[in-house]
Amino acid sequence: MKIALLGYGKMGRTIERIAIERGHEIVLRKGSSAGYDQLESADVAIEFSVPSSAVVNITTCLNAGIPVVCGTTGWLEDYDAMVSLCRETNGAFIYGSNFSLGVNLFFALNEKLAKMMRSFPEYRVSLEEIHHTQKLDAPSGTAITLAKSIIEQSDYSSWSLGQGRSDELPIEAKRIENVPGTHSVVYDSAIDSIEIKHTAHSRDGFALGAVLAAEWLKGRSGVFSMRDVLNLNDL
Repeated sequence: MKIALLGYGKMGRTIERIAIERGHEIVLRKGSSAGYDQLESADVAIEFSVPSSAVVNITTCLNAGIPVVCGTTGWLEDYDAMVSLCRETNGAFIYGSNFSLGVNLFFALNEKLAKMMRSFPEYRVSLEEIHHTQKLDAPSGTAITLAKSIIEQSDYSSWSLGQGRSDELPIEAKRIENVPGTHSVVYDSAIDSIEIKHTAHSRDGFALGAVLAAEWLKGRSGVFSMRDVLNLNDL
């Protein structure tokens, strides 16, 4: 499979290594100022850039008929527009706030636990996420995904960064050097606490998941998620 890498920072280089190990060819490595030469020769694009570049990169791929896997967070105010464009062009698009296989299993576990805890309002929920100091957005897209699943099953109206109103689910975002990503969900009551946690040890898990998503997306059309890739929709 021929892959275009849109975003060639640390994550892009990790994706490149894993893709080559799996027998794929990289036909485009686009940094912040490079163009889209050779994009048309790609079977699929993997987009891990920065929030300010994501929409342009996704739009360019969909208009060129190139399936695109996007792992950039912080641009979701334009997500619905990208979904509409994908359908207009009969394209193929996967957005994931986190492509780690373990995190996507964690998403499913979080959703299941939120449904279980719905009947026990004496437990209040909080989230904590920790990432490396180069991460530009806060809270992380992963934390927002976790929060949305909890909000759907609770009396919270929305989430807030830090302590907000009583009807807002609080998310604490920490930035510490060389931390790939840690996410915790805590249900706390006067008598006990329940906690689930995912800790990434390296970028390899995110990169492998992105490559697996690209392999799965090739030849398909539509808007998908990692739940589709991992067949988690029936859990």
